[in-house]
Amino acid sequence: MTISLCMIVRDEAENLPACLASAREAVDEVIVVDTGSRDRTAEIAADSGAQVFEFEWCDDFAAARNASLRYAQSEWILVLDADETLVPEVIPTLRQMTEVTDFLAVSLLREEVGAAQTPYSLLSRLFRNREDVYFAYPYHELIDDSIADLLKREPDWRVVELPDPAIRHTGYTAGAIVQRQKFERARRIMETYLATHPNHAYLCNKLGALYADSGETDAAIALLQRGLADPDLTPMLSYELHYHLGDTYRQLGQLAQAEPHYQAALSQPIQARLKLGVLTNWGSLRLAGNDATTAKKLFEQSLQIEPTFAIGHYNLGLALKQLGDLAGAISHYQQAIALNPNYADAHQNLAVALLRAGQVRESVAAFNQAIALHETTNPAEANRLKHALKEMGLR
Repeated sequence: MTISLCMIVRDEAENLPACLASAREAVDEVIVVDTGSRDRTAEIAADSGAQVFEFEWCDDFAAARNASLRYAQSEWILVLDADETLVPEVIPTLRQMTEVTDFLAVSLLREEVGAAQTPYSLLSRLFRNREDVYFAYPYHELIDDSIADLLKREPDWRVVELPDPAIRHTGYTAGAIVQRQKFERARRIMETYLATHPNHAYLCNKLGALYADSGETDAAIALLQRGLADPDLTPMLSYELHYHLGDTYRQLGQLAQAEPHYQAALSQPIQARLKLGVLTNWGSLRLAGNDATTAKKLFEQSLQIEPTFAIGHYNLGLALKQLGDLAGAISHYQQAIALNPNYADAHQNLAVALLRAGQVRESVAAFNQAIALHETTNPAEANRLKHALKEMGLR
């Protein structure tokens, strides 16, 4: 079966080459719809062999996505964003899946590189090229509703999930100004849509999470609870609503209100990797409440799911340190650093644990590494550590 890569882009000259290169062996044609780039994005796409089309931006991501689908000639569609790359090891599997006669769509696991708490998400990004499969919603657009409608009419089709990460997403590493611009755009588009669809659970979830991120906790809780009132929630949407409610109550320091939502999120029948955010944040909430024993169990559970989860090793180190197990804490800090050498907080906490264990020379080396990393991302912390080391006569 043939596959068309369909993309919408704007000012992605920096990211686009890596994305296109990653998908070269996976697809038979590339469709790039440009929504108003002012840099060399369209030229880069054309030079790579992509078919490039212009689209007049109208504050509607679904409309732009659907425009890209209309140009595709292949039997299957693969959707990527410019700040994503396809994991090369999954390409043969993707090709094989398109040959299965009753597969309608494949949900792909996306690794969220640089995300603070939730390292994976699940997205419907590989699907048959049919007119009745299309994107909906002006922001956080997805094909899931059209797939659900199609399955009601043609129930013999199957939608499957690829269990291993297929996409790497680096969007969380963008600059603060760009992130703020994206935030304001997302808020504007979703609020406009929700004004005419006030009880739409999917949009209640996405906008409620956005409110929580901006500190508008009352508005977030009201909207997320409104979403939970929908009697026809999918397990994934139920998970996200409970997860975001738990996180919002965690933000308020309200353990008793957060925990039932974290527990409800964990009970949903979804891929275990998708639950790492709940385990991380619930454990952090318990740790902040001086319940290191429960926190330790939650962090250990996250590592059972994903042994290479650097944040999980770091958090388990924090819990073990609070329990007085310095050797265990040091071991897990070191494992976090081995997985992510630029993990400044892990270097810093390793230094503290080593100092308490009497390993002064090793501690100073870890402090210096933490300072070097903090100097580019958190200069104030770097200066604080320098001063602390000087006060202790170690610098």
